[in-house]
Amino acid sequence: MEATLRITSRKTALGGIAIVSVALLAGCASAPAAPGGTAAKSTFLPCIVSDVSGFNDHSFNQLALAGITSASPSNYKKVQSKTENDYASNISSLIAQKCDLIVAAGFNLVAAVKTAADANPKTNFAMIDDNSLTEKNVKSVVYETDEGAFLGGYIAASYSKTGVVATYGGAKYPSVTLYMDGFADGVAYYNKQKNKTVKLLGWDVATQNGTFVGGFTDQTLSNTIAKNFLDQKADVIVPVAGSLYQGAAAAIKASGGDAVLEGVDADVYNTDATYKGLILTSILKNLKPSVSDVVKSSAKGGTFDNSVYVGNLKNDGVGVAPFHDYASKVSSSLAGEIATIKAGIIDGSIKVTSPQSFNK
Repeated sequence: MEATLRITSRKTALGGIAIVSVALLAGCASAPAAPGGTAAKSTFLPCIVSDVSGFNDHSFNQLALAGITSASPSNYKKVQSKTENDYASNISSLIAQKCDLIVAAGFNLVAAVKTAADANPKTNFAMIDDNSLTEKNVKSVVYETDEGAFLGGYIAASYSKTGVVATYGGAKYPSVTLYMDGFADGVAYYNKQKNKTVKLLGWDVATQNGTFVGGFTDQTLSNTIAKNFLDQKADVIVPVAGSLYQGAAAAIKASGGDAVLEGVDADVYNTDATYKGLILTSILKNLKPSVSDVVKSSAKGGTFDNSVYVGNLKNDGVGVAPFHDYASKVSSSLAGEIATIKAGIIDGSIKVTSPQSFNK
């Protein structure tokens, strides 16, 4: 079994050497631990509402649902949103079904959650990827993905044969640009350490501007953006866009070239076998264990813990996946370099900053 290195942020055997994961979910307004590690009580009803990407996105929504089913395998309810107009009505339907905890999968649901939480103070909510709500019955669960993305940027720059890498977002939301900031900083750090000039397409940290699809469902436009990057010689592409990595993967396959992808949120190598051969690594947002722990803690009863959970590199809330099929193709020194950078981020000697950071 391959070991993994985990890491994240906000406002996804290296050369024969495995990176060992750090302890899960410690620290920062820590994610609540379940008593004895057991599943949620059968009388407790956890529920989840997706955003428009749905539970089969091989990414964010799928991971959040996995957290629910891990904590409460046989007693939960889910509802999938087909459009943004479904958010409020879907949450209302779960409230009507007497859900004890409603997990909202993503920042797009913030307005609907706020309205519902204010109107239903006895129903508790877990708001994923946003910490703007202050209601006592809402727990925010957020991730410092810029820390994991910093490693992803360094990895991309190290692997690139053309000296050009790229990233783009689904939409210009803080939780998206947080990834892009970290990725850009990781590329810049590689250039500084190695005296290289790897070029980044798609994002400018200084201006906070870059390339975006405009949403998370348009695979055709995602394909076009990736093709444009390939035409500019990019050979590592990071779509921070949920399932829209599929459009980029199709562009790479059609090009017949050697470009690769880095996934975000999930380890896409494991969640989508169709494109696993293109996945260099993935920048992880560890939703499954954190959502699971929120459910288990809430099932204990007593006072609802609404303290903000911030997942980061130190508490294993974020990370990077193994290199899988590319383990023999990366630099033999890369594993050690990543381990050193990770330690530096944790102890503060390497600064990872972003205007969208939750906790810096």
